[in-house]
Amino acid sequence: MAMTTGTLRQAIERILASLQTEAEHLTSLDGQIGDGDLGITLLKAFRELDRIKETLPEDLGAAFMQCAAAVSRVSSSSFGTLLATCLMTVAKQTKGHTSADWLEFAGYLDKSVDAMIVRGKAALGDKTVMDAVKAAATAAEGKSDPAELLAAVKAAVDQTMAAFRDKPNKVGRARIFAERTIGMDDPGMVAFKVMVDAI
Repeated sequence: MAMTTGTLRQAIERILASLQTEAEHLTSLDGQIGDGDLGITLLKAFRELDRIKETLPEDLGAAFMQCAAAVSRVSSSSFGTLLATCLMTVAKQTKGHTSADWLEFAGYLDKSVDAMIVRGKAALGDKTVMDAVKAAATAAEGKSDPAELLAAVKAAVDQTMAAFRDKPNKVGRARIFAERTIGMDDPGMVAFKVMVDAI
């Protein structure tokens, strides 16, 4: 089974369903060390993606690019910008293809991390969503079965969150409250976990 636009539509639907219950928690968590708009941002983004999902083209690259544009249209937050950046990155790699092998998934995540580092002006180890996505990319390497891949990614995200929990955040508004962030999960990592678990 390959990745197709149909796969993307299913992912959007499942993530939105999860965000309906998790958005408030994400906003509350983000409010302790950030702008407090994370849950609202993601809910707006995925409601918009859900609105357009049935019109997405079968060309995967074009579909991901339309998703990136939709997220940018409704969200100007930092996390929304990073999400749109990831979608655009995958769009460039899947342009002209109606399907993609799951073996390529690790590469998509790796390229997305590179793009987020440039866009977000952060580095691996700063305790951000990028650390979780990088761990997911490493865990996905060499896996072609989607169920096996997803299980490995889930485990990697959980392990990464545990590893960073007792470290301070080093970027964004969270760095102002660095000591307060020790013992807390990074909101961006939690958001990524919500999306991965939903799928």
